[in-house]
Amino acid sequence: MKTLFKFMVASTLVVGGVLVAGTIFTTKKIDKYGDDLQDFLH
Repeated sequence: MKTLFKFMVASTLVVGGVLVAGTIFTTKKIDKYGDDLQDFLH
């Protein structure tokens, strides 16, 4: 039972980390596209 619990905690941390990293990465990419778009419009 303890092993299953440890596995669940580890999985949650990994999935959470991937989601956070993906969100940050996407935000930075969108930010760059936004800057490019502003440069294009000005």
